[in-house]
Amino acid sequence: MPQRKFTIPSRRGEPLSALVDLPVDGAPTAFALLAHCFTCTKDYTGLYHLSRALAAEGIGVLRFDFAGLGESGGAFADTSLLSNVEDLVAAADFLGERFEAPKLLIGHSLGGQAVLMAAPAIPSAAAVVTLAAPADPRQVLRHLGPARETIAARGEAAVSISGRTFTLRRKFLDDLQGVDPAAVLAALQRPLLVLHSPRDEVVPIDNALDLFRAAHQPKSMVALGAADHLLSQRADARYAGAVIAAWARPYVETTPAAAVAAPVESRITARTGDEGFATEIRAGRHRLTADEPAAAGGTDLGPTPFDMLVAALGACTAMTLRMYADRKGWPLAAATVRLSHRKMHASECTSCETREGMLDRIEREVELEGPLDPEQKQRLLQIADRCPVHRTLTSETVIATRLKDDPERRDDG
Repeated sequence: MPQRKFTIPSRRGEPLSALVDLPVDGAPTAFALLAHCFTCTKDYTGLYHLSRALAAEGIGVLRFDFAGLGESGGAFADTSLLSNVEDLVAAADFLGERFEAPKLLIGHSLGGQAVLMAAPAIPSAAAVVTLAAPADPRQVLRHLGPARETIAARGEAAVSISGRTFTLRRKFLDDLQGVDPAAVLAALQRPLLVLHSPRDEVVPIDNALDLFRAAHQPKSMVALGAADHLLSQRADARYAGAVIAAWARPYVETTPAAAVAAPVESRITARTGDEGFATEIRAGRHRLTADEPAAAGGTDLGPTPFDMLVAALGACTAMTLRMYADRKGWPLAAATVRLSHRKMHASECTSCETREGMLDRIEREVELEGPLDPEQKQRLLQIADRCPVHRTLTSETVIATRLKDDPERRDDG
């Protein structure tokens, strides 16, 4: 997945560290702006895999560190929920200037409240998603313990959160206490998706129910099964990303009429990232994922390359049979093609010219449904061997490979 790193100037002057994750071909159907949780960063595991899942679905994602966290500048003690909202607006402006203004806002935990509050100030946002978000941001105050009174009395205090120590100041408390959750939802005026796990021990799922009830239509809610608050399991984060992409598509993706009428580009793009064998594939307007099983060192996120190759033969066979039967006017109700692939020793094949080494053997079974007579069935079985993919696999194929030029290196002379 292509990724680019940027520095965004906040409205207060601090540099905000940001990453833009793009689809495999670098051409998103829409952009999303992703806000991390309280004291988290853009790089925490759940957000990383969530962003990858969205990019695999064709949605470009900008994720960044709020001021005072991660690689961004500024002091955490000087930040608050309202400053996070300002950072989101600055990030949206940057995205609009460098790429395209975000149509989707996604916020995790307290970041969920931040995107709800920021949405009215981001006109391009067509839909909003909260993930494990509190219904009332003031609930954070209950986790501060005795430090809350210290902050009120002395103006600041050190607070331990998830094993790390942060300094909070009175402005942080004042901003939270000044939020009216009902007014925030009333001002949203956008479709809302609420995602939450029933097993969330940090922000109980009752918060999701309260958010959903108070929000105006259109609204949706999805339970995330056994996921934890941070979506620390890759499968949970990727599932959340797939759900978000499917839900958001009617609101954020627009395809010009000219693009629909234009012929689909035949070029295929495949790209692996820095983790395992998972490979994102773009075929025209379609997106696929290939991988290897866990036993082979993969993560089993998709079929193997050989499975895809054999699947292409199966699809081509079925289509060829359909076209031939239609042209002849034969009563073929359905054609099912079942295939398997294995390696075999050349010596096992009595009809092969190659006598040494290993060969590939594909077993293909064709099931024909409908009132076909025996002659028609036999003819269709012969036609199966005429499908273009079959011919490609059994003929001489030339694959020309070259290294893509590096424009930056070429420009350096």
